[in-house]
Amino acid sequence: MSQALPLPPAATTRKTLTLFDPALVKPAILDAVMKLGPRTQLRSPVMFVVYVGSILTTLMYFQAVAGKGDADSGFILAISIWLWFTVLFANFAEALAEGRSKAQAASLRGLKQTVSAKQLATPKYGTTWLPIPGADLRKGNTILVEAGDVIPIDGEVIEGVASVDESAITGESAPVIRESGGDFSAVTGGTRVLSDWLVVRVSVNPGETFLDRMISMVEGAKRQKTPNEIALTILLVALSIVFLVVTVTLLPFSLFGVAAAGAGKPVGVTVLIALLVCLIPTTIGALLSSIGVAGMSRMMGANVIATSGRAVEAAGDVDVLMLDKTGTITLGNRQAAGFFPAPGVAEQELADVAQLASLADETPEGRSIVVLAKQRFNIRERDMASLQASFIPFSANTRMSGVDIGARQVRKGAADSVKKHVEALGMPYPLELARTVDDVSRRGSTPLVVVDDGRVMGVVELKDIVKGGIRERFAELRRMGIKTVMITGDNKLTAAAIAAEAGVDDFLAEATPEDKLKLIRSYQAEGRLVAMTGDGTNDAPALAQADVAVAMNSGTQAAKEAGNMVDLDSNPTKLLEIVEIGKQMLMTRGSLTTFSIANDIAKYFAIIPAAFVGTYPQLKSLDVMRLTSPDSAIMSAVIFNALIIVVLIPLALKGVRYRAIGAAALLRRNIFIYGVGGIVLPFIGIKLIDMLLSALHLV
Repeated sequence: MSQALPLPPAATTRKTLTLFDPALVKPAILDAVMKLGPRTQLRSPVMFVVYVGSILTTLMYFQAVAGKGDADSGFILAISIWLWFTVLFANFAEALAEGRSKAQAASLRGLKQTVSAKQLATPKYGTTWLPIPGADLRKGNTILVEAGDVIPIDGEVIEGVASVDESAITGESAPVIRESGGDFSAVTGGTRVLSDWLVVRVSVNPGETFLDRMISMVEGAKRQKTPNEIALTILLVALSIVFLVVTVTLLPFSLFGVAAAGAGKPVGVTVLIALLVCLIPTTIGALLSSIGVAGMSRMMGANVIATSGRAVEAAGDVDVLMLDKTGTITLGNRQAAGFFPAPGVAEQELADVAQLASLADETPEGRSIVVLAKQRFNIRERDMASLQASFIPFSANTRMSGVDIGARQVRKGAADSVKKHVEALGMPYPLELARTVDDVSRRGSTPLVVVDDGRVMGVVELKDIVKGGIRERFAELRRMGIKTVMITGDNKLTAAAIAAEAGVDDFLAEATPEDKLKLIRSYQAEGRLVAMTGDGTNDAPALAQADVAVAMNSGTQAAKEAGNMVDLDSNPTKLLEIVEIGKQMLMTRGSLTTFSIANDIAKYFAIIPAAFVGTYPQLKSLDVMRLTSPDSAIMSAVIFNALIIVVLIPLALKGVRYRAIGAAALLRRNIFIYGVGGIVLPFIGIKLIDMLLSALHLV
C-alpha cells in the first residue's frame, strides 16, 4: 500500500511580512540595482527619461573633470548622483512591491508536495488500486483518497463524502465537506482528507493545477498593465514630451538673452537636465508599477486570487453588484423567530411541544427552535433516552419530522402536509391557522405547523436571518454609486420581503441561469460594469459574462474556470471587500498622480529663477523661497524630487485609506489633500533641504 506524504508544518502556516521587513528590503535593494538595464527601464517611459539624464550628467562629470564642463565638476557629480538615486528609488519601490508578491508565491510554492497517489483501475470504491507518483497523473485518471492522505492534484469527487482540511490554502482551520455531485465536489491538490474516503476524477494535468495558477497569478513580475494604467502611462509620456520640448527650447532662449544683453552666462545642459527631471511627473512615474503590483498583493492578502490586474482594476470601476441571497445577504440557515399558537393553545405550550419535536433534529432549523424555546420560556432540554423516545427524521415524502413517545406522536412540518396528517387522524384543522400560515409566508418566512397527537398547536416561524451590518454596507455602496441586486431562487413575495429588510436596490426572484445571464447583459448594455459571485456549474455562464466574477474555492471547477477571481475562503460577502480593494487601488493611483503633478509647481519657483537669473535678473522676483544660491536651489529641487519617492512608497504599497463616499466628494477630497498638499509640501521640503545644504556648506 502507498501512503501519501504528510504536509510539513510550515505548509500550514503563513508568515505575515511587515512593509519594510528585512526579508523584503534586502532583496529589493539588490533588485533595484539589477533593474538598471536599459530594457527594464524602457518599460516606464518617464523614468527612462530620468535614466538617460543620469547617464548624460555622469558623462558630463567626466568631461568637467577633464576641464571642459559647463559647470563645476562637484555640482555636476552631485546632480548625477541624485538622479541615479531617483532611478534607484523608483526601482526599489517596484522591487519591494514585487517582493511581497514573490513571498506570497513562495509560500504557495511550499504547499506543492510530491505525493504518491492511489490510481483506481475502475472508477469505483473498493476496486483495485495501484501506487503512482502524483506527477504522473493525467486528466481523466481516477484516484482514491482516504483519511490522512494528501490530495495529489485537482479533481472532481465522483463518489463518497469526506471531511477535508484546506487550511494550507485558505488559512481557515475549520474542515469542509466534499462530496460527489452538487456544488461542493471540487477538491484542490495539497489539501488533506481528514475522514472517510473520496473517489476523485483528475480534472487537470500536472503544471495546470489550481495551485500552479495561484503561483503564477501572484507573481508580480508577470503582471500585465491594465487599460487604465496604459492610458495613464500615455498621459505621462505626453506630459514628458511637452516638458522635453519646453526644456530644449530654453537653451536657445538663454543664448539669445546673453547675446542681447552682452553679459551673463547661458544656462548649462546639466541644469536643463535637472530642470527636465524635476518638471516631468517622476513621482507617479516611479510609483505607478508598484501601485498595481501592491493592489494584486492586497487582494491576495484578502485570500482572493485575481487572474489579472485588469480584474482588480475592474473591481474598482464596478457599479452593479449581483449577490446571492443565501450565505451572502442572509446567514444561509433559517432560524426560528417566533411562536404563533392556535386558538386555545398558550404560546409557552406551543414552544414546549415544538422543542420536544426538535430535540433530536440536528439541522440548523431544528436547533434554533430548541434555543428559541429556551430563551423565551426557559424551557430546558430533555433527555430523549429517558423518555424512551423515537426520533422520526424528515422525509421528502411526508415533509414532516418529529418524535414518538410511546403512542404519542409529535410532528412538525409544512402546513399542507401537517393538515393532511391531522385530517387523516380525524382531528380538526383550525381555519385561523391557515391565516397565520399565510401571514408568515407573506413576510418572506417559512411556516412550520406543530401538532401533538393530532391536536394542532400552532406555527413556528422560520426566518432567513439577514446578516448584521449588511444593510449599512449596502448603504455605503449606494453612496459610492453602486447598485446592489439580490439574486435568489425564492418566490417574488419572499424575495421582496428579504430585499426590503436587507436594503438592496433591486432583486431577481426565481432566478435561473438564463435569467442571471440576461440580467448581466442588460446592465452591460447600459454601459455598466457588473460583479457577481458564484460557486456552481449553473453559475458558470453568468460568471463568464460578468466583468468581475468571483468564484468560490469550494465550488465546482467550471465555476472557478469561468471566474476571473477565486475566493479561497469561499465567503460570498468577500465581493464587497474585493470592490473596496479595487477602488482603493484606483484612489491611490489618482491621489499620487494629483500629488505628482501638483508638486511640480514649487520646482518652477526653485529652478527657473536659479537657472535664468543670470540672464534675466527680473526672474529674481520668482524666488519666493529665498533660496541660498542658484546651485543650492537646483540641488535642493533635485534632492526633494528623489526623496519624495521614498516617502510615498508606504502609501503606494498600503494604498490610500478607503472611504465609502461618492465620486464628487472623493474628487474634492483628492484635490484638497493631494492637490493642495502637493503644492505646499515641496515649498517646505525644498526650503529645508536648502537650509541644510547651506548649514553644511555643501553648495
